[in-house]
Amino acid sequence: MIKEKFIKLKRMREGALIAYITGGDPNLKLTPLIADALINGGVDILEVGIPFSDPIADGPTIQSAVERALNAGATPKKILDLIGKIKKRHEDTPIVILTYYNIIYRLGLKKFFKLASLSGVNGVITADLPIEEAEKYRREAQKHYIDTIFLAAPSTPIERLRVIAQSSSGFLYLISTFGVTGVREKIQELTIKFIEKALSAVDGEIPLAVGFGISKPEHVKKILSLGVDGVIVGSKFVKLIEERAEEKLLEKMKKLAFELKKASKIGVFKVNRNGVE
Repeated sequence: MIKEKFIKLKRMREGALIAYITGGDPNLKLTPLIADALINGGVDILEVGIPFSDPIADGPTIQSAVERALNAGATPKKILDLIGKIKKRHEDTPIVILTYYNIIYRLGLKKFFKLASLSGVNGVITADLPIEEAEKYRREAQKHYIDTIFLAAPSTPIERLRVIAQSSSGFLYLISTFGVTGVREKIQELTIKFIEKALSAVDGEIPLAVGFGISKPEHVKKILSLGVDGVIVGSKFVKLIEERAEEKLLEKMKKLAFELKKASKIGVFKVNRNGVE
């Protein structure tokens, strides 16, 4: 389903807007409503984080979201149940979960992927799982038609990039910069060079989506102009939840999603391996 979404967007000459939220933040009741607002605002793929007590890849904004969610009673099972509710309302929107391997290990691979499949999950990102230790994980995911999305960083050598791409399905998550998640003011030269390297290494075998630090329409335009297939925005949405005036939160989430999605449709995209101009 994720692959088909990228194909459809390519035909429409659009980049994919992937939005991240932490499941259960600020509470379990609001998560499905926030998802509605984002998808209705134009988000193409929804990424939902399962709260974990030691989110090593996340910066202060998402760490705070995780703390709020855990304090609100979020558990892996409850988040998967919420995703099931979201999926019933948005059948055509792929849903990806971001988690850490400890959560999967505690549930057990078979049980985790069975529950994920029953909830309508289309892909899983496990932030701390290297491809060398992911064989059984990938096999179990494939049994349930769930994509396994791996991450690559600017420091990843080109040969390893190729290996990670071959191990991934759905899309390859490119971490735009060193460090943890968080809002950043501008796109770094490091990010541009990394994208160029990834495009060369992958050569159209799998869609590429760039995350970490993307927060503005101009970021979206710039990143997509380099030839990738999608952008991932997380901390900017999570920051709105943190600042929430609840009566306006959903409206603000939808508005930001609309502005970011609009940026994915505008401009002349660089000719890339997919033939997009």
